[in-house]
Amino acid sequence: MSNIVDPLVGQIAARVRTERERRRWTLAQLAEASGVSQAMISRIERGESSPTAVVLGKLSAAFQLSVASLLALAEGTQDDTGGTAGVRRRADATEWRDPDTGYRRRQITGPQFPTEIAEIRLPAGAGVPYPAAAFAFVRQVVWVLDGHLTFHEGDTVHELDAGDTIELGEPTPRIFANTTDAECRYAVILTRGAQP
Repeated sequence: MSNIVDPLVGQIAARVRTERERRRWTLAQLAEASGVSQAMISRIERGESSPTAVVLGKLSAAFQLSVASLLALAEGTQDDTGGTAGVRRRADATEWRDPDTGYRRRQITGPQFPTEIAEIRLPAGAGVPYPAAAFAFVRQVVWVLDGHLTFHEGDTVHELDAGDTIELGEPTPRIFANTTDAECRYAVILTRGAQP
């Protein structure tokens, strides 16, 4: 069973609009804070456009949320179980796909769990850059499960293979890149630090 993209477009739209309105920002103010055009934000909020990972990175940075947090909040808007523990079946998981790169993300933990864990599948040849602000107020570990990940942390480049982990430090621009001809699968484990 696949529920890629469609269920999340509306949920992401609602979450972006909610986060903007919670801050009492206009579309113009969010565009200024994020560097994403007003027209694109409007299309995203109306559910007419699925944002790319890069656009989500810019929006999450403006909101002082991680991309994982923004997507986890969106995923929790449709079926928030109120924090009850239990089995989460793979077949029932919603997977978000970046329309530009084919990058796929599946949330492992529920919205009420204190640590966010997501599984990422980065296609061969794909790269996803994020601004430093997307990593503010979070502690994050990246754990490569399969394949090879070239991870740019500011000016430093880390070559990571299956089983390797990297604990991220202070916020800096980062790029997740797959320079190989095979998919790379990794997990992102995230906890929030000081609240914005």
